[in-house]
Amino acid sequence: MKKKLLLGLGVILLIGLLSGSYAVFGSYSDGYRAGTVMKLSKKGFVFKTLEGQLNMGGMAGSDGGDIASSVWAFSVHRGNEQVVQAIEDAVDTGSRVKLYYKEKYYQFDWRGDTKYFVYKVEEVGN
Repeated sequence: MKKKLLLGLGVILLIGLLSGSYAVFGSYSDGYRAGTVMKLSKKGFVFKTLEGQLNMGGMAGSDGGDIASSVWAFSVHRGNEQVVQAIEDAVDTGSRVKLYYKEKYYQFDWRGDTKYFVYKVEEVGN
């Protein structure tokens, strides 16, 4: 009886650990978005995160002015210096970029403010 109880608890614990790991490390979707990076900031007091915004353009009015722009918020994993440098270069030059991202299942405060994590940056021709 005692062995069955311990085995049952072990199986429940293992299932819980596997589900938690998948929620933290698994990806829901991936893709890319193109536009001009508006900002990249380092945020947080205890949990330091990198947060950015990408202006993907918007609809133009009949007089040629913008009616509404579409802004997409994203996060970058700390320690991914190659991506951070590429984003900073794009901000400095004002060039359009394509940001490749992975969407996570859940947003955890210690990882970032969004579920979208950029892992690759590619400059887009004008």
